[in-house]
Amino acid sequence: MQRIPEPLKELVEQMARLPGLGPKSAMRAAMTLLKWPEAETRRLGRNLYELRDKLHLCSRCGSLSDSDPCSVCADPSRGRDSLCLVAEWDSLLAMEEGNFYKGQYLILGGLLAPLDHSPAEALDMDRLTRRLAEGEVRELILALGATAEAEATASYVRDEVTRRFPEIRVTRLAQGIPLGAEVKFMDRETLRQSLRYRQELN
Repeated sequence: MQRIPEPLKELVEQMARLPGLGPKSAMRAAMTLLKWPEAETRRLGRNLYELRDKLHLCSRCGSLSDSDPCSVCADPSRGRDSLCLVAEWDSLLAMEEGNFYKGQYLILGGLLAPLDHSPAEALDMDRLTRRLAEGEVRELILALGATAEAEATASYVRDEVTRRFPEIRVTRLAQGIPLGAEVKFMDRETLRQSLRYRQELN
């Protein structure tokens, strides 16, 4: 039986730990890399090697950036009175792709997961508290999603913020039926949220 060379085996094992890549797809990716021109594979390796040195967390919002503060926090045209709280950096990217929000962000660093024993200490509440204590923010927008973990986190954050900063308005993204969807295809939780956060027709 043909033995997989050790360097290739080690690379495949590492790549298989990436999201969406199992052992077979990691092997296909590794074989593709071997077919690339040598200069390209070396450039990829160099970029991976330098990734941690060139990227760091923005001291203001906690997002990944190659500058501190990041481009969003440093942009003088963005509003300072609203702060959008997201769980992770990819949620910030999704919001920014829409190009409809022109305020500031803060990354919480995850969600509370009671069943997985994820404690509140895992959330970056200290960064949020420091940001709110500056006095610029008038509205905190919770953009955490509609899962059970997101609901638990939203309740925790709302309680903490209203206790310490009663003057700050805490809102959340409206949750409900996606555009183009029919009621009959919606799950019960989506319908519940849709009814609970129904809006006036003007």
